[in-house]
Amino acid sequence: MTAEPDGQPDRLRRFATIWSRAVFPVTSTSLTRAEFEEQLLPLARRLSRALHTRTLDAEAGRAVGAALVAAHCTDPDALSRTLDCVDAYLVLYCGEDGDQEELRARSSRLQHAMAAGFAEALRERTLAEQEAISAAALEAQGVVAQALHDTEARFRAVFEGAAIGIGIADLEGHILQVNGALLRMFGITDAMAYGRRVQEWTHPEDAPQTWKLYDELVRGEREHYHVEKAFYRPDGTVLWTNLTVSLLRDADGNPQYQLALMEDTTERRLLNLRLRYEATHDALTGLPNRTFFFERLEKALGAGRGQRYGLCYLDLDGFKTINDSLGHAAGDRLLVEVADRLQGCATAPGEMVARLGGDEFVALTTGTDTEREVDELAARIMNALIAPISIDGRDLTVRGSIGIVEGPAGERSPAEVLRSADITMYRAKSAGGNRFELADEEADARAITRHGLTTALPAALDRGEFFIEYQPLVHLGDGSVRGAEALVRWLHPQHGILGPDRFIPLAEHTGLIVPLGRWVLEQSVRQAREWRERYDDAGPLRINVNLSPCQLTHPGLVQDTIDILERTGVDPDALCLEVTESALIGADDDLLKPLRRLAEMGVDIALDDFGTGYSNLANLRRLPVSILKLDRSFTQSMQQFPADPVDLKIVEGIVSLAHSLDLAVTVEGVETGAQAEQLRILGCDTAQGWYYARPGPPDRLHELALVDATG
Repeated sequence: MTAEPDGQPDRLRRFATIWSRAVFPVTSTSLTRAEFEEQLLPLARRLSRALHTRTLDAEAGRAVGAALVAAHCTDPDALSRTLDCVDAYLVLYCGEDGDQEELRARSSRLQHAMAAGFAEALRERTLAEQEAISAAALEAQGVVAQALHDTEARFRAVFEGAAIGIGIADLEGHILQVNGALLRMFGITDAMAYGRRVQEWTHPEDAPQTWKLYDELVRGEREHYHVEKAFYRPDGTVLWTNLTVSLLRDADGNPQYQLALMEDTTERRLLNLRLRYEATHDALTGLPNRTFFFERLEKALGAGRGQRYGLCYLDLDGFKTINDSLGHAAGDRLLVEVADRLQGCATAPGEMVARLGGDEFVALTTGTDTEREVDELAARIMNALIAPISIDGRDLTVRGSIGIVEGPAGERSPAEVLRSADITMYRAKSAGGNRFELADEEADARAITRHGLTTALPAALDRGEFFIEYQPLVHLGDGSVRGAEALVRWLHPQHGILGPDRFIPLAEHTGLIVPLGRWVLEQSVRQAREWRERYDDAGPLRINVNLSPCQLTHPGLVQDTIDILERTGVDPDALCLEVTESALIGADDDLLKPLRRLAEMGVDIALDDFGTGYSNLANLRRLPVSILKLDRSFTQSMQQFPADPVDLKIVEGIVSLAHSLDLAVTVEGVETGAQAEQLRILGCDTAQGWYYARPGPPDRLHELALVDATG
């Protein structure tokens, strides 16, 4: 035995050799086995390339499947042997580099694509053959009829030499003649055929019009008809045929005989059924797949008046963790077990379970009372997941989040229903998982809007759709403007001006908050420089910029801030960075380190929304902050005079504590003169709110600053 070559071309050749040896015995090609191997080699090379592409090239698999049909590999075993060969040897010989689990998953998906391509090509070829057979049948009808009216010798030559089954019966249906091809198709003898009547050869799957066409023909009302028809053989098996029945007339034109021409399509039909099953069922779990599910859902949504549907969209909670920790093989076994349990939940008429992909499953129920049934179905699914699943000696607890959509047929498209169920499922997952939620149109609309905003965020920054408004910070002692807080806005093409509460959480979730925050910081610092250059006589104006918790953990925060200050030529003391109290609760030294570095440079750090968290007041000593921004909830009662004495004592205590720690106090949400006066008396340093000005363009701040500077 020789050593197996290690080079990639040799390994590819070895795979093609094994493939050709497996498939060649069931091909109809005139090539030799070696020539057939050369024909498979480029197909093997294409499969190898598809195995390693970053994004699965399903088209390559479909093309290889179609190429098999073109190479006369149309026998039912040809595809089966090919898929077995690819499953066993493609990764072995063409996947030596790369994660084996991932490559096997790719190989499995390629096999599905090959089966789909094979089915489509075979279907096209079959249609072409059927057209040719129909034409040949009509031609044969003429030949047989002519032979029947000529000599007995000529009739026998045509009748027995035909490759397709031929039978002749009188107009009452008594069988008079059958050829050898027909006897072999049915597995019967002459004696078993003669004397029988055509009407005896019925089958439960006969199309409704089959015998209507037959009656019209024997009455002389039509010349021929063509149907697909099944027959029972004596051994109980089913023979499927393409059947053409023609009327034969005598020399005077009177109806005399009926002539049947049959082609055996049993194997082709079985192959098509198998390919249909593979194209509509999940290879791993055996459940109906996305294609089959959409067919059923579309049918349910198109049902008649009074019909309803209920849909459960299930996503397993924590499946990725199991997959990553135990491996894809264990994850696959888990999915198979889950699929078996789900299958047991949908056993009533009108119910089905399908796997959409990954760890996502759907269950569908139809009928007139789905409002109740879909809730019961969801409850059965949740109960089915309670018992642990044993994988490799481990008992794994699996939970799921379910989104439920229920409604009358005829009002929504399949895509709309599935999108609503998907959104609702994520709502259940966001609420903690292991639960089901009912779809809500308003919640769906909000989720769709959020998704649209999230998708549009990156391009919005590139297109310059964001802008900044400024709200002045006023000194309570003399009423002068000391600076402003920068507040970012989004001028959305469809939704108009959006406040930060609409998009900042989305930016934090997607990571866009870092480049967006950097842009806000640079624009705000440039604005501060412009204020100082144009209105230096109004006194130094400081700019306050909010920092997201995500920005605090970004390693480039300090360097970005330094670079922006240096590029703009602005001193660090002109900048104040605001950080929410909740972001610093329990903060360790690593999180505080960048803030300390910025504070040491001279940048002020403000603790925003102070009083809304649970931080210990004594903890303020270790935070590198120089300003407390008191949350508006403490001062709302001061809008009326006199204020609640308890609130006054609380604010007075906070101000006293802050000043004892050398911290300045800024108050948010000042809306009345009474509030401003009370806060001044209590010793607060600066304030902002609608009493002074709403957020607006930078020029409005210039006007306020000039008025204050001139007294």
